[in-house]
Amino acid sequence: MEDKLLVLKCKRGSTEALARIYEKYKTDMLVLAMVLLDDKSAAEDVLHDVFLSFVQNIEKFSLTGSLKGYLLTCLANRSRNLNKSKCRQSIKLNPEEPVCSNSDEPLRTIVCNEQLQQLSCAMAQLPYEQREAIMLHFQAGMTFGTIGGSLGISVNTAKSRYRYGLDKLRQILDDEAKNET
Repeated sequence: MEDKLLVLKCKRGSTEALARIYEKYKTDMLVLAMVLLDDKSAAEDVLHDVFLSFVQNIEKFSLTGSLKGYLLTCLANRSRNLNKSKCRQSIKLNPEEPVCSNSDEPLRTIVCNEQLQQLSCAMAQLPYEQREAIMLHFQAGMTFGTIGGSLGISVNTAKSRYRYGLDKLRQILDDEAKNET
């Protein structure tokens, strides 16, 4: 309900409403873009491109579902287009890039950061298609039907990429746990 009100206010020219939408969804969008593009500057550019396009087309925009889902779908599509133009096989996550938590508790922050780093390294080892399906489902909260539609693949293919990706993540993380003991 808040999103519908914010969109309505944006249509009436409220910069505060637009700022609220941006603040509300920018972190989720940036995380998704970073995972899909593995380039912070490109991720920020895509994020800003999506918001600029959203603002430019606000008059024609009609919110029929989730605003978060809509924005993340737009972001995933722009990221995919950028990857295609850069030849996506050459794009890889950088497992050395730090991933951090903003927790105020020092011990919890250390543990969380270590876990996030392990997950980031494991995600970097997944094929792009599996990583994309996992992030669209977890981060964007998209259904497999929506993922399939936005990627131009069948629902079953989206489910398979997700399942194979999770299986590989599990295997990678289990192997790491065995190596630590």
